[in-house]
Amino acid sequence: MVKYEVPNHEPSYVPEGRKWKLVWSDEFDGTELDRSKWDFRLYFWGRRFQTYTNEGVELDGNSNLKIHLIEKNGQYYSAQLQTGYNSFDFPKETQPNPWGQREIWPLGEIRKPLFMHRYGYYEVRCKFQQQPGWWSAFWLQSPSIGTTYDPTFSGIEVDIMENFTRDGIVTSGNIFGGYGRQFKEDARIKYKVEETEDGFHRFGVHWHENGYVFYCDGKETTRTDKYVSRVEQFILLTTECMGYRSGNMDQPSEELKKAVLPDCFTVDYVRVFDEI
Repeated sequence: MVKYEVPNHEPSYVPEGRKWKLVWSDEFDGTELDRSKWDFRLYFWGRRFQTYTNEGVELDGNSNLKIHLIEKNGQYYSAQLQTGYNSFDFPKETQPNPWGQREIWPLGEIRKPLFMHRYGYYEVRCKFQQQPGWWSAFWLQSPSIGTTYDPTFSGIEVDIMENFTRDGIVTSGNIFGGYGRQFKEDARIKYKVEETEDGFHRFGVHWHENGYVFYCDGKETTRTDKYVSRVEQFILLTTECMGYRSGNMDQPSEELKKAVLPDCFTVDYVRVFDEI
């Protein structure tokens, strides 16, 4: 990896042997989230998901984004940010036909993405949350994932970093070509990050026409040539509370109840580079 200087900010480390150009970024300067770059993900697979929120997101004035864990009356909430939209997250819509009947459209609202891209190097510099029961992730997704038999055509999910536990273990390299019967996965690994002086870590993926190469703190962690998406995808920077997607769907996990607030997931920057 080689250093890529960004004026007045922490540098990036990009794959060596190539020339790179920064084509999109958020350094989280200022005091308010740039809504021209990010929207909140509030819906999940056709319904308003109860623990996703548009609250608890702040810029600290020192070029950091902070996503906080929120507790209200025994329920927990945290935010998910995205630069585009999944076609089946929103509820199915009904509309009248010429015969006065109500028809159900199989997809929900279609929204224009804020940013989508194909290929390049995608990098985040972040500091993990400290309390148990919630997780953070940096990933890419296609708006039309799972809608065709060929994931190279309909796009995939690429999990660059997921941190579920407070022991420094990271999951990376998840490649989902679809969900349900179309579920496919490749290159998934778990590893423990090495401690850094300030607690921040860099995670990235080089997505090119022949595959994906994943990195952590300047070192390659895994690679795969399976299910290479040929379509533009959007970026997600997310947190989620445990317990609400399994078992009793309206209750937090026992681990989450142990969390001592305040706690937050901190992001220094998100950057996208193209080869030139």
